[in-house]
Amino acid sequence: MDSNLLKTKSIEALVDDVEKGKHLKRTLTAFDLTLLGIGAIIGTGIFVLTGTAAANQAGPAITMSYVLAGLACGFAALCYAEFAAMIPISGSAYAYAYATLGEVIAWMIGWDLILEYAVGSMTVSIGWSGYFQRILAGFGVDLPVWMAAAPGTMPGAVINLPAIVIVLLITALLVVGIRESARFNATMVAIKLAAVLFFIVAGFKFVKPENWSPFAPYGWSGIMAAGAVVFFAYIGFDAVSTTAEEAKNPSRDLPIGIIASLVICTVLYIVVAGVLTGIVPVTHFRTLEAGLPGTPIVPLDQSTEFLNAPVAYALHVIDQDWAAGLISAGAVAGITSVLLVMLMGQPRIFFSMSRDRLLPERVSKVHPRFGTPYITTIITGVIVAVFAGLTPINVVGEMTS
Repeated sequence: MDSNLLKTKSIEALVDDVEKGKHLKRTLTAFDLTLLGIGAIIGTGIFVLTGTAAANQAGPAITMSYVLAGLACGFAALCYAEFAAMIPISGSAYAYAYATLGEVIAWMIGWDLILEYAVGSMTVSIGWSGYFQRILAGFGVDLPVWMAAAPGTMPGAVINLPAIVIVLLITALLVVGIRESARFNATMVAIKLAAVLFFIVAGFKFVKPENWSPFAPYGWSGIMAAGAVVFFAYIGFDAVSTTAEEAKNPSRDLPIGIIASLVICTVLYIVVAGVLTGIVPVTHFRTLEAGLPGTPIVPLDQSTEFLNAPVAYALHVIDQDWAAGLISAGAVAGITSVLLVMLMGQPRIFFSMSRDRLLPERVSKVHPRFGTPYITTIITGVIVAVFAGLTPINVVGEMTS
């Protein structure tokens, strides 16, 4: 094999190339990075996965599943924090691979990340469209079928216009500036945290400790299986490392942002899981009676209602149906912030590879006024928007997995 394919680039050379050449504007603080991490991590998982994994795998011990998944992510977060502090540029795992494993490995990892963020953004934007249309339907507004879904998903469907619009709007925001994007993300994070905290506060006084017994009805294997399911709810914290080049003090702020966001989200996940399982006897809503012989099981329609929206169902149990709108707003805000961070991360990997001449160098331009990688951002936004508008969610969902 050509030795040039395995050549590495020293940390000093990577940082020096950035400082003397094209580089992004450093404007983000540790607080901004923490909010970006929370924005990337907390999506709809906290509103859906908790109930599903608790009912079918762990029971009230779902809290332990979140602890185990959080610990696993914590070790990865420590690695990301260490590398991000050492190599404070926008390439994330691509740059770390270039410094340690060589050019060809870095090129492959870079493309893996580009595809991961791009396809993930398509999936999230289509999901956002579904939630948005449900909220509109709640106000009696139904979009015409031709603009409501991708072709082939329902008769008369031509394009998923809401998915396209949200991608293009966020792309425009990301072009305008990372500081403006961080402020928008902070607003979305505030909305979804308000929804989560409301559920915790409103539901805490309705908790029945007897619902926590037996604590682990499915045993240790069930706790581990649920941990594998809820691990998905933690995905996203690594995207913070793509903004290393825009952090004011990366060696200090990046570790704080990555680890703090993971710790905050883990605590919220555990508390929400505890309150949910204390309000609702979750094992009664399992899908298979054989899973826990002798334990009561509700009719299938009730089980489906709970599994589709466990937090909303718990609010119904405690007669707080009026708060369903807040939970829906929190879900939409959660998806929006996840989409923002994913659309922010992908162009920065693209930009970093282009700057290293592993992709066309002409696209690694920084906007003279906004200080953002605007060409790679626009390319990413347009491609994601086209696929999101024309592809069914099950197709891009399988590609993401």
